[in-house]
Amino acid sequence: MPKRSADARRERSVPCRLVVCRDCCCGTVKVNGDHAAQTARLRAAAPVQISECLDVCEQANVVVVQPSSEGRAAGARPVWLGLVNDPDANDDIAEWVRAGGPGVAPMPEMLDFYTIRPPRRVRAQQP
Repeated sequence: MPKRSADARRERSVPCRLVVCRDCCCGTVKVNGDHAAQTARLRAAAPVQISECLDVCEQANVVVVQPSSEGRAAGARPVWLGLVNDPDANDDIAEWVRAGGPGVAPMPEMLDFYTIRPPRRVRAQQP
């Protein structure tokens, strides 16, 4: 079987992605903030998937940072962030994913304060 070139591997590389909860609590008037601006700011940094409820409503707004294929190869898992209602936190997330995200770039120290555990049903599915 022929080896793939570095260019072919790079073409197949999947970038860091973001999942943003926008359902019953996250992204609604129940949580203060400009939710459209938050989504736009994050979308400028990485692909964003809008999700229905992620079952951690007490942590609204929730953002899940999905590692790139390079990050996954390095052993990174998705990073769940809660109470992401501050523009500075959004800027830190955007900067981190532009730098490569989980497994590639160190997480900004400030985001340690936003890290949450995923809901039990998600934890049960993880290896």
